[in-house]
Amino acid sequence: MKHWTTYPLVTHPYNPEFVTGEGLARFVQAAEAAGFSGVAFTDHPAPSHKWLTAGGHDALDPFAALSYVAGVTRTIRLIPNIVVLPYRNPFVVAKAAATVDALSGGRFVLSVAAGYLRSEYRALGVDFERRNELFDEALEVLRGAWTTDQFSYEGTGFTAAAVTANPKPAHIPIWIGGNSPLTRRRVARYGDGWNPFPASPALAKTARTRVLETLDDLAPMLDHLRRHVEEEGRDPDGIDVAFTTGRPGPGEARFAAQDHLDALEAMAALGVTWNSVGIPGDSLDHAVEVLERYGAEVIAPFG
Repeated sequence: MKHWTTYPLVTHPYNPEFVTGEGLARFVQAAEAAGFSGVAFTDHPAPSHKWLTAGGHDALDPFAALSYVAGVTRTIRLIPNIVVLPYRNPFVVAKAAATVDALSGGRFVLSVAAGYLRSEYRALGVDFERRNELFDEALEVLRGAWTTDQFSYEGTGFTAAAVTANPKPAHIPIWIGGNSPLTRRRVARYGDGWNPFPASPALAKTARTRVLETLDDLAPMLDHLRRHVEEEGRDPDGIDVAFTTGRPGPGEARFAAQDHLDALEAMAALGVTWNSVGIPGDSLDHAVEVLERYGAEVIAPFG
């Protein structure tokens, strides 16, 4: 089991400590020292003010932020959580990902999903109703651009004729986010990992996704994923699965390390390979303290 955390720009307005180079470096270095294997950044280039003030959150550009993280860490994996793939021309995504991967020594993981914010799609000039078509198209372009010289592709709104884009990564894992059967079929065909979205009924309604709260909810979805992976002639054990313990986090008063250790045992038995840990964003000092606590009380004992 590996552990990762999403950078705690989790509220609006944000705490200014988290949008400085010094603060970012301190956070990710503390996470690496505590035993975390990955750090993630959300992708919201043009959120509406309505969404921000109704429970949304601010964000740094994930590619820029992860490039910075690459320079101040040595081992931690660099994971956007998630890149909304239809927001950008897929060749731009392929180039950004390959660049971060090369400069970090092969530590980049491209976690992607289709997204759900109509207003952000409109702001970026992308047709929300065609997001699934654009998403599948982008997956094909990513693999092609990363592996093939003179790669050609007729896309939606673009034509690529004999494109050769370097550097070409040895292998950038693609994690695909979402809770739908379509998402799991995509993982089976294209992906290296499944990054489902833990969602209560209320959150699921807002995010237009399926409810996913417990391991009992996750288990039949994993069975479905494995069937499709096998149908594609692939090994289900080669697919990473990210989830969360669902227990009060290390920044909460009700946090209990043993609860997390017990949950991790159950997650591992089910086939989960990455544990997502929420970190509070009220202050940088508190965030670092919580990282260190989780490392000492959960990551180290779990092994």
